[in-house]
Amino acid sequence: PASVGVPGKKAKVPLRAAAPKAGRTILAVAVDSPDLVEAFLDGLKYDDKGLVVAIAQDVDTGAVLMQGFADRTAVRTTLTAKKATFFSRSRQQQWTKGETSGNFIAVKSVHVDCDKDSLIYMGVPDGPTCHTGAHTCYYSRVDGTEGAAAVANGGARDGEEEAFSTLYELEATIKRRGAEVTKEGDKPSWTKRLLDNPELLCSKVREEAGELCESWENEEGKERAASEMADVLYHAMVLLNLQGVEMEDVMAVLRNRFGTSGVEEKAARPPKK
Repeated sequence: PASVGVPGKKAKVPLRAAAPKAGRTILAVAVDSPDLVEAFLDGLKYDDKGLVVAIAQDVDTGAVLMQGFADRTAVRTTLTAKKATFFSRSRQQQWTKGETSGNFIAVKSVHVDCDKDSLIYMGVPDGPTCHTGAHTCYYSRVDGTEGAAAVANGGARDGEEEAFSTLYELEATIKRRGAEVTKEGDKPSWTKRLLDNPELLCSKVREEAGELCESWENEEGKERAASEMADVLYHAMVLLNLQGVEMEDVMAVLRNRFGTSGVEEKAARPPKK
């Protein structure tokens, strides 16, 4: 595909269905054995104020949503109620994210670091996490020519610059290309051409998928396979954009399939219209 640029503002996060538990995490244990939960809480290394760092992360996109602190009670509440809960140092009280705004974070799994002094809440946000209305609290880039470290009051190009992983940066770039207005006499970007020509786009998805298969059939090696897969992903994501489908929706579907037989999952799908 054509080269990509800096991503623009991320669209509003849609609600996503809860996924079944994959494996036996501490979150699953919380329901089955309160004694084991208390033993886990005993093993955490709290600071002199009785707190550990608690980071909320989007289970489907990988976006770091926010960072706070949690005391023993807040961690216990997170494990049992399955909603991201913290301890407010300014108010000196427990609070569950969303109790005022309605934008809860439904926790799917909890992970502890090697030193046992910080946790990650992997979850699904009901809406914007930041009090500013941004998807995450990390929306200002620091490095780069237009970053906050280089420009006075900088780090807010296009109003928001979320810390995207590679896949979601590509998705955001595709959105920007689709919104571009091509001036008379200028050539549109390859992405714009594809979005304006669905027949061409579908033919490219089929073509790239075939070339990925050929990389195996012709024993072209890992590098070639990775290159062809990148082409498949890009063109498929452009097709998703055309249909208004976001990658986080795709990831949620995959997450919901964890722990389910592929044969059974396919048999349970509703018939195509």
